[in-house]
Parts: sequence; structure tokens; C-alpha cells
Amino acid sequence: MTDLSAFPITAKWPAEHPERLQLYSLPTPNGVKVSIMLEETGLAYEPHLVRFDTNDQMSAEFLSLNPNNKIPAIIDPNGPDGKPLALFESGAILIYLADKTGQLIPQDTAGRYETIQWVMFQMGGIGPMFGQVGFFHKFAGKEYEDKRPRERYVAESKRLLGVLEGRLAGRAWIMGDTYTIADIATFPWVRNLIGFYEAAELVGFADFPNVKRVLDAFVARPAVARGLEIPKRN
Repeated sequence: MTDLSAFPITAKWPAEHPERLQLYSLPTPNGVKVSIMLEETGLAYEPHLVRFDTNDQMSAEFLSLNPNNKIPAIIDPNGPDGKPLALFESGAILIYLADKTGQLIPQDTAGRYETIQWVMFQMGGIGPMFGQVGFFHKFAGKEYEDKRPRERYVAESKRLLGVLEGRLAGRAWIMGDTYTIADIATFPWVRNLIGFYEAAELVGFADFPNVKRVLDAFVARPAVARGLEIPKRN
């Protein structure tokens, strides 16, 4: 039987199926990237809910896996050379799982790196900027009298949506006809921006028909629908 006792996180979140990949997450835009990827690839995994309302992410057990106290994180008991591998950062996890399964990333070198560049585009731009729009539009930042910070992030989010709009012109997905980890990285954030953050009008989402078209195709995928709800909130 697989033994994961060397990982302190398993003391707080015991593994009922230690032979499966262990996912520590929450159904946020970053979290669902990995659950969607796992659902798309069919890898066996066991999800564990990391609750922010009880500061689970600040616990010593969670920090032992990710010292940056962010979800998602994983332990793959069947990592490289058959040894367990712990990983954090959603982009790194997506690339690892794509390589592990040989799925959702082009196998040619040029296509592989082009896909990774779009994953980095999401990680460095879309995620942080859309998140700031959420803070200043829906959460505590909306009470700030000075609206310049909000307008700065709104303008940058519009610019990023414009980049994505141009990329998707004449393409079914970011990489063309093939659905990849670039889409899995990007569209949970687009969905969150216009849904949970309620910022569609603010960013002029109607001006980006290609983005809307591909978002609709993304959320219609059965694996995406499942992954968006994992881990289940208690």
C-alpha cells in the first residue's frame, strides 16, 4: 500500500486512497484549473477541501506542502521514477499533468512552448489583473473613495481581453483546433470575471465576442462542468 506519511499535510487531510493523486484545493479560478485537468485526463485522484474561512491555508500542515499558502497543491504518489512528488502553483501543475498523461499539450516542441507561453500569459496577466478587478469592484476595495486603482485594473483587464479576443479570431481554442492546458488555465478566470465578480458590463465584455464564444464552449464540456464543483464545499 502506498505510504504518504512522510508528508505532514496528510495528518490534517488523511488520504483514504493514498495510491491516487492527492489534490488540496478550493473551487476558485486557480483551484478548478487542476480539478478540470484531472477530470479531462481521467487520472484517479482524491480531492481535499482547503477552507479559507477557517484559514486552512495558513496551517502548518498546508504550509509544509506550499510555503506560499495558496491553493491548489498536489501530491502525486506515482511521480517521476515512481517516487511521490509534491507540487504547488496551478500553472506548474497543469504542465506536469499534461506531460504525465501526454494529453492537452502539443507533442511537437514548438507547439509545446507556444502553449506554455499562453499559460504564462494567464498566470502573469489575466489571473492577477482580473483578481484586482474583483477586489475593487465586488469586495472591500469597492468602498474606496479613490476609484483610480479600480480604473487602472479595469483598463488592463480590457487590454488583456483584447489580446485574447485577437488570438481567438478564427480559432476554436487558444491553440487553434486543439483544446489544451492554455484554455484550462484561462477560461475559469474569464468565467469568474463576468460571473462571480459581476464585472461584465464594467469591462465591456460584449465587445469580445470571440472570448464569449470560446467561454461558452469551455463551460459546455462535461469535464469542465464536473471540475468546477471540485472539491465540494462542505
